[in-house]
Amino acid sequence: MNLTLETLAANGGFVSRKAEPKPIKWTNEGKEFAATVHVLPLSYSTAKSDIVYTQVQGDPLAARIAHCIRNEDGTPLFTIADVTGEADPERGPLSAGLTNELLRVISEVSNLGKRKTSSRMKKSSGMNSSSTASAGAPSKKPKSASATQSSNAG
Repeated sequence: MNLTLETLAANGGFVSRKAEPKPIKWTNEGKEFAATVHVLPLSYSTAKSDIVYTQVQGDPLAARIAHCIRNEDGTPLFTIADVTGEADPERGPLSAGLTNELLRVISEVSNLGKRKTSSRMKKSSGMNSSSTASAGAPSKKPKSASATQSSNAG
């Protein structure tokens, strides 16, 4: 396939700007909750937002949630300050359970962590292509004590 805008459009090179409804469930302070959220898949816009917020020592996870989680009409449900609790200190930040569930559905809609078996590349020989001629001799460093022994020392 030649890489063109047309072939990319026909083969998943672009993501929809339409949020996908997803049911979520989470627990907070012993109570269970359920809701439906609308989720935008990760895209160039999200990657840019992640980098910008990291560079300004902001919170890229809060930015990701604020960018991807939408109302039914497609408008953002949260601001970054809503997610972190800065918008209303009395209300506070999102709970851990809700935060984890929102990040889970963002990953699910964006197909993170899933690979189609038909698109995996097969290894031709299983051999590493780097040369052994340039490799140094094996390390003579003594093996360290087990992790359980070292953790009991302190």
